[in-house]
Amino acid sequence: MSEKNTEKTYQFSKSIKFEGVDYSEIVLDFDKLTGDDILKAESQYLATGGASHAPREMSKTYLVIVAARAAGVPVELFNALPAKDFSKITVRTQGFLLQ
Repeated sequence: MSEKNTEKTYQFSKSIKFEGVDYSEIVLDFDKLTGDDILKAESQYLATGGASHAPREMSKTYLVIVAARAAGVPVELFNALPAKDFSKITVRTQGFLLQ
């Protein structure tokens, strides 16, 4: 598994095909997110049945929703990733939210 030297680009451990497009990396541009994006991510998380009393930043479901917004791709793309890539992306997202 390798990560590129930029903070925004994450290199997948292997390419995946999603909705007819091959992906080998994803750009996680957290700097473009606004408060509105975070509120919409929270609403989307709660609509999935996510716990309303638990800290969102600890939920993989919430973290992947935020990551999808930062990357401008559907959440389902992340759900199709190998577990190792999925976990590393959610940890990176958590780091952004908690810094």
